[in-house]
Amino acid sequence: MMAPAQMKTYTEEDYYSLPEDIRSELIDGQFYAMSAPSRIHQEILSGLHATIYNYIHSKAGSCRVYPAPFAVRLFADRKTVVEPDISVICDPGKLTDKGCNGAPDWIIEIVSPGNPGHDYVRKLNLYLDAGVREYWIVDPASGQIYVYDLEETSFCVKTYTFQDQIKAGIYNDLYIDFTAFEFSV
Repeated sequence: MMAPAQMKTYTEEDYYSLPEDIRSELIDGQFYAMSAPSRIHQEILSGLHATIYNYIHSKAGSCRVYPAPFAVRLFADRKTVVEPDISVICDPGKLTDKGCNGAPDWIIEIVSPGNPGHDYVRKLNLYLDAGVREYWIVDPASGQIYVYDLEETSFCVKTYTFQDQIKAGIYNDLYIDFTAFEFSV
């Protein structure tokens, strides 16, 4: 009987050794290639980042918001480094020159049409396990936004559209009005 093929397990060192023109995430020791984002993806990313940044700045808040590419090392095992589209970190002790060590408070992913399961399943489970407080999935193809409150023991998800104004759960008074964004899906 032949032994099953062994997959190589990669580490954080391998991730940081990748050439700069290679976009990839390291999840449980395996690399997942990332394709170049679409124009709509970038328009949504820009609108969300600007809105969240301006809110934090106007409140003189201690949280920081980072758009991709921004490395987030979710666990201390050195085998998972992801690049969420938007990361909001409220604990400055998690920030390093390389990115973030530990779970951001709020993550937003904009679904890429080539691999929606990556955001809907793989990353949802990673973020839940890592202790992310709030996770949004923005899906331009369906026009839906899924908001996961991961602090709830039953883990609650609410569905919205690009015609809605959505309250950010980690803040008392931040509402993101998707109708205000100037993008065409």
